Amino acid sequence: MLSEDRKTHSSEGSVLAAIVAQLPTLPPVIRYYDEFNDKLCSIHDPFHASEFRICSRGTTTCIDFGRFPGAYGTLLKHVFLFLLSEDISASSATLYVLGSAHFSEEDVESVLNAGPTKIVHLWLRFLAREIPADACHFGKALLRILCRHRLANWSDSYLDFLSKSLPFPAYDKYAGIRSGEAFLLVEEQASIVRYLDEMATTASSPSQKESLNYQNLCDAAMLLCAFQFGMRPVQIAMLSFADVRVRDMSDNNLATVHLTFRMVKQRRASVVKPLLRGVKREWSPLFIELMRQANERKKRAVDHIFEMQSSGHAGARIANRLRTLIGRDASVTDLRHTAAQRLVDAGASQEELAEFLGHTDMTTGLVYFDTSANQAERVNKALGISDVYQRVARIAHDRFITADELIHLKGDQQIAGVPHGTPIAGIGGCSSGQPACPYNPILSCYGCRKFMPIHEVTIHHQVIADLRKVVLLFNETARGESTSPPYLQLQRTIAEVQAVIQEIEGDAA
Repeated sequence: MLSEDRKTHSSEGSVLAAIVAQLPTLPPVIRYYDEFNDKLCSIHDPFHASEFRICSRGTTTCIDFGRFPGAYGTLLKHVFLFLLSEDISASSATLYVLGSAHFSEEDVESVLNAGPTKIVHLWLRFLAREIPADACHFGKALLRILCRHRLANWSDSYLDFLSKSLPFPAYDKYAGIRSGEAFLLVEEQASIVRYLDEMATTASSPSQKESLNYQNLCDAAMLLCAFQFGMRPVQIAMLSFADVRVRDMSDNNLATVHLTFRMVKQRRASVVKPLLRGVKREWSPLFIELMRQANERKKRAVDHIFEMQSSGHAGARIANRLRTLIGRDASVTDLRHTAAQRLVDAGASQEELAEFLGHTDMTTGLVYFDTSANQAERVNKALGISDVYQRVARIAHDRFITADELIHLKGDQQIAGVPHGTPIAGIGGCSSGQPACPYNPILSCYGCRKFMPIHEVTIHHQVIADLRKVVLLFNETARGESTSPPYLQLQRTIAEVQAVIQEIEGDAA
């Protein structure tokens, strides 16, 4: 809402009133497109309207012109209409008009009076007041209106001058990327991948998938979209049933899922194109089960598959799930930055990064290449917690312990088990105690944060040898289907044991 303690009356003989009188008459209807709800919205009789109610990304924002009667309120309406004509989204146009709250009516009068010769000095005075970027966008939009209509000594020839000579407040929006604070840690990425693996395994099991409710599936699938594809909350929230395509080759092992996301935050509608993404094969059961439950619930009337009310709602749900998994606050934006950095560190080009992030300007993602030298080793080592990736050099565990420390642990903290009839013991300890863990011993220990593996590589090599015997037994008895939960769990456990071995051997080297 616009600030109430601003002047609300314009004198009839003011420069502001004279400028507004020279502007074209406002149209009878202002129309804009609401991407989230996929519909065209209208503002009727904008000249007499006391407020504009703008629907965007699932929320409604009100611009109250009632506090600014007369010429000033009319000028603000012209600014909103002008921003829409520049292919700026309705949500951004709303923010910029609301930014006018940082200008008094006298400030606007001074902008209109300054002309090309005095505007730079006046602009620097505004910046000295530490006005935000939205207020600067409003001021520049006001000056571009004067250029378009050749008013107050302005013309189109000054547009380049306005762009280059009037700076925005100093702000490094990539500061978190440069410092590394925007990226998730290795252990945190491991927790996310492990969660998605477990959810997908449950969703693919006929006996276990009934335990998954629709909301939990939505949380997992939304987290997948943010983690694997780096999608923004609004792109995730807008995903519809028509955007999910499941291709089943009459064999569950070959079922694939493709998602179509929409490009957002583009200045020109002509550059917007669909973003087609393929879900990793081992995570496809999440969407397959999601679609099955949606059909059973007969909720297809709700177009958005995740049933999100707004982009903010989707962002909050994903953030809550992240907090549960990694134990701290993180956002969808952090997942987007992490996904982009992973891609760059894997050797992606500028074009490939721009395609992945949905950018039309390839220079936007250059910051990831600048920081890649600092992040490459750390992030590359994070890739590969499951079959989704190829290699892991460090698994999220508590710490290594010696054989002597293992002996002195309490009995319930010493890990032992008989997975698939194969007795295994002495691999390490559990910081919380094995009786308190709801998961299978041995198979679920490797990769767990509470696991304290013993620092003896021969023991872990023996675990791999024992588990490989179980895998061979599965194959011989025709139970080695790649989608069966026990078989997937064996594959993941062997990969995680290998990661622990690599870590021990790396320390020795």
